[in-house]
Amino acid sequence: MEIVFPIEFVVDGTPVSSGAKRPETRNEWKERVKAASRTALPEGHWASKGRIAVTLFYFPAEPRGGDVDNIVKLVLDALCKHIYIDDSQVERVLVQKFEPGNIFAFSSPTSGLEMALSRTKPVLYVRLSNDPFEDLI
Repeated sequence: MEIVFPIEFVVDGTPVSSGAKRPETRNEWKERVKAASRTALPEGHWASKGRIAVTLFYFPAEPRGGDVDNIVKLVLDALCKHIYIDDSQVERVLVQKFEPGNIFAFSSPTSGLEMALSRTKPVLYVRLSNDPFEDLI
């Protein structure tokens, strides 16, 4: 069954960096991302061969350091061969961290983003589209 894009899902917890020392920690995070994605996918789906755009919004529970670019790699790896065949299909990645007290007033959030905003933090909102040019001016 083909995936109908866009898809959105929420992953509870703090994203793990690809530089995490313990491989088990990295693998557990990737499995958590994959499990969360299943809530947005049809049963028996197959991985897309098309172009992909990814949006990642991280909502930590408290202000914290850390580089937003470290959020990306393990999420993309977790979705490879599951939502898309190869991460070379990903043509655009938008990633942003919204610390408490610094959350943007979204004018018309999608139901998936509303879910992330209402969840107990920390949480990662993930959106995948098959249109890497959407929202570009």
